[in-house]
Amino acid sequence: MSLTNTEIKALKSKAHHLKPVVRIGQKGITENLVQETELALNIHELIKIHIAEDDRDARKAAGQTLATQTGAEIVTSIGKTFTLYR
Repeated sequence: MSLTNTEIKALKSKAHHLKPVVRIGQKGITENLVQETELALNIHELIKIHIAEDDRDARKAAGQTLATQTGAEIVTSIGKTFTLYR
């Protein structure tokens, strides 16, 4: 499911006012975290996720991993927050 630039722009504007629903902490991506993310995506379709990791590459890898495991697309990634859409 690849998003077009127009869809990404619309989703970014919708997500601007959202607060992070899921937080990835010290334990990283666990099975419970994936289940909670699945539940949030089923309810909201568009969610923000906050990652507590300081390393930029680790944050990017965690975002990609979570998106892959949930079948979602990363809409945007800014700092420690990224947005998923499914």
